[in-house]
Amino acid sequence: MRPAGRVTVRVVIKTISGYARPSSETPQYRLPFWATPPYPANVTSMPPLLLPALAGAHPDAPDALRLGDRALSWEALAGAASAVATRVAGAPAVAVVATSSPETVAAVAGGIAAGVPVVPIPPDSGPAERDHILRDSGATLVLLPPDADAEAFPGGIHLNASEHAAAALPAHITDRTAMILYTSGTTGAPKGVPITGRAIAACLDGLADAWAWTADDLLVHALPLYHVHGLVLGVLGALRTGSRLHHTGRPRPELLAAAGGSLYFGVPTVWHRVAAAPDAARALGGARLLVSGSAALPARVAADLVELSGQAPVERYGMTETLITVATRADGPRPPGTVGIPIRGVETRLAHDGELEVRGATVFAGYLGRPDATAASFTSDGWFRTGDVATVDPDGTHRIVGRASTDLIKTGGYRVGAGEVEDALLSHPAVQEAAVIGHPDDDLGQRIVAYVVASGATEEALVTHVATTLSTHKRPRRVVFVDALPRNALGKVQKHRLT
Repeated sequence: MRPAGRVTVRVVIKTISGYARPSSETPQYRLPFWATPPYPANVTSMPPLLLPALAGAHPDAPDALRLGDRALSWEALAGAASAVATRVAGAPAVAVVATSSPETVAAVAGGIAAGVPVVPIPPDSGPAERDHILRDSGATLVLLPPDADAEAFPGGIHLNASEHAAAALPAHITDRTAMILYTSGTTGAPKGVPITGRAIAACLDGLADAWAWTADDLLVHALPLYHVHGLVLGVLGALRTGSRLHHTGRPRPELLAAAGGSLYFGVPTVWHRVAAAPDAARALGGARLLVSGSAALPARVAADLVELSGQAPVERYGMTETLITVATRADGPRPPGTVGIPIRGVETRLAHDGELEVRGATVFAGYLGRPDATAASFTSDGWFRTGDVATVDPDGTHRIVGRASTDLIKTGGYRVGAGEVEDALLSHPAVQEAAVIGHPDDDLGQRIVAYVVASGATEEALVTHVATTLSTHKRPRRVVFVDALPRNALGKVQKHRLT
């Protein structure tokens, strides 16, 4: 068995509360770093199949997968995914309009099984966002669940989960691109992030270890199925661990409570609404673990959940580019406002300015077709710059304390790039200037507020313009008309003066 604190650099290791870090007597390493011990040599951390539930590796049930009022067994899902795999085989990439439906799950699983990169697209995406993603990813097929808007996706192929094929679903773990996810476009158009099957497996295995996540669990959530939280963790996580999945369709507290899950995923907005519904919150007292992510959980909401349900929620941290890298363990302390320690296979460190940097098995290799952006995002010694400022407690517990820039807005569990919304506003003929920021909001975490210089436009018209150009959740919740935006001597907008 390998020593629990072994790492790949020549440093003196001290093991503290389940993680390893260099001692202060190791001046040859530029910055301190934190990492969980690796798996022992006799433990197989990654089964050879990426999605073993579709190959009969886990106990099946008629309702192994439930989305709203529709349920499938793992076997039925495997047949539907096989039909998709047969249809998309050989394509350079396949886009999936990701609604909360069994067809979306079958499309994603089938694309991965066929070795075709899957490109999830929000069903409410506007034409500019949709066209950019399709063009940039090189997707030649668009798969549509029955409830997707066919007019918005001309040429799309409608799917039906009742279609079956007997083809095998190997979906072995490889370093090929399994998915292409898109960032929030903080400085312009969203960037493509190729994610390998190996990175997905490393992320899910690390979380299964941290949260004691097994096939005995019933995972419940209502997250959208086109980003890391809802799709990778909330769907592929179930297909990897074998836990049954119940997606409630809408994030209504009474639906979540009625599902009777052992493991719940949610964003702060969902937990805020659950805490405001005492009966639903109390019903979650029988769950094993409540997980919050995508933005910081307000301390007041966490305290309300503890009081009502007896459950102290755990938080985790990650990005599209890195998947989940840091998580609070189910068997560890849960200080409010913290996101835990690195999952297995991941290392973190703090740069001199406090910016969190990460490296490891879950981190992507670079942006799709953007070598300039890739070079700017990695240090010379191979660490990814997250852009988030963090602190690390003496026991290795991480706290995310702010954003290195002000251009990423976390609203309702979504990450929305201010630059993307600004570009959409500037495409309106009446708008001369635009600046977008996030204002604190008790329900959403942050609400999108736009400051614009415009003539002849109403607030309603500009909100509608953004909602139809981008995804609906990216629309401003408020538009403030100003005569001019505050700028410094170099002409840069001073967003800290926008209140």
